[in-house]
Amino acid sequence: MKREEAVPWLTVVGIGEDGWAGLGRAARRALLDADIVIGGERHLAMLPRRIAAPREAWPRPFDVAPLLAFRGKAVCVLASGDPMLFGVGGTLSKLLDSSEWHVLPAPSSPALAAARLNWPLQEIEVVSLVGRPLAALNAHLRDGARIVVLSRDGESPAALAALLQERGFGATRMTVFERLGGPRETRLELRADEWQPCEVAALNLVALECRTAPNGRSLPLTIGLPDEAFANDGQLTKRDIRAMTLARLAPARGELLWDVGAGCGSIGIEWMRSHPSCRAIAIESHPQRQRFIVRNCEALGVPSLQLIEGSAPQALTGLPAPDAVFIGGGVTVPGVLEACWASLKRGGRLVANAVTLEGEAALVAWRARHGGALTRIALSEARPLGAFDTWRSALPITLLEVTKPLTDAPTGDGHGIDERNGNERDGKSQADTASRDDGDA
Repeated sequence: MKREEAVPWLTVVGIGEDGWAGLGRAARRALLDADIVIGGERHLAMLPRRIAAPREAWPRPFDVAPLLAFRGKAVCVLASGDPMLFGVGGTLSKLLDSSEWHVLPAPSSPALAAARLNWPLQEIEVVSLVGRPLAALNAHLRDGARIVVLSRDGESPAALAALLQERGFGATRMTVFERLGGPRETRLELRADEWQPCEVAALNLVALECRTAPNGRSLPLTIGLPDEAFANDGQLTKRDIRAMTLARLAPARGELLWDVGAGCGSIGIEWMRSHPSCRAIAIESHPQRQRFIVRNCEALGVPSLQLIEGSAPQALTGLPAPDAVFIGGGVTVPGVLEACWASLKRGGRLVANAVTLEGEAALVAWRARHGGALTRIALSEARPLGAFDTWRSALPITLLEVTKPLTDAPTGDGHGIDERNGNERDGKSQADTASRDDGDA
């Protein structure tokens, strides 16, 4: 039996700077048969007169609502290059069933740039500055990286050169492509520290072959960035503890973290650096530390981290439910653990660190009620003692990690073995203390 397939009402056509001449047969046929064509003014002007369908430019600010109003008609949308790469296709994929539309892509501008430079496309990173802050590039800067940056306007290349010099990447080779793929394509090649003021076409992209200058710093890909990478006033989860904490928080693609009592924001920042789709909300009441968070987010390439200025648990009200929660300070504040646990998604992870006896007692009591694992972390570093070296011990850290059950478990007597992690559970409850555990691990 032959299965009938629905005919899509919407065709998204990728078009390059070569315009109509560069379109394939299927794309031309879709435009000739369309009841209406929607796109940017520049793209609509590329169409020949024989396209009889009415043409509608995207509204400003951009909105797909007018497009959806034509559902049921034969609609064509024009988009730059590959519509599924930082294009309108990503927006439509969240709104339409796959049976309603299809895409006829043209070569993307990063693919064209890679071809011009003989760079393997799978080895480059693509960063868009369209609607995004320049600081987002900082997460990708490392020696040897090849990055294609989609500029927002003609000022972007100069801003990139200034940023690269500021970050110690002045030796980076910049290739600026203007009107890539069209008959007026041009390119400009120079080092970031050689940039001179000049006029650049609004339609451009910049290919970067990153090189650090002698004063540059290329941050590692692993978790546990050097402590000096973060501006802070001492309220910083130190490098080794931070790496252990993030390993237990276990960031996964697209997940949201609450960083409660964020200090300088190190945990939330490294959570977001683990994958571009990871999100974090930092909750911090101290004004100076709030400023540190903003500065560190920009410097380390995650400017989209959300900062909530306030104290838990009050500041947690109305926030989206997290997939994971980290509490670096304040575990003894009444209601903080309870509010975080109540908001945490089923299957989510809660990790809390404490350095005081009162904080440790609160975590022990919490584990007695909800299970989980406790870890004592004691680190020592070699430090000078006269003409010799000796071990200097940091304050020991008590770390609680617990996963929220997928279903409500039957209420027991609190004794025995926690089946989720094999830990012995002590049913004796411990009194919560009202004093704040401000020691950031």
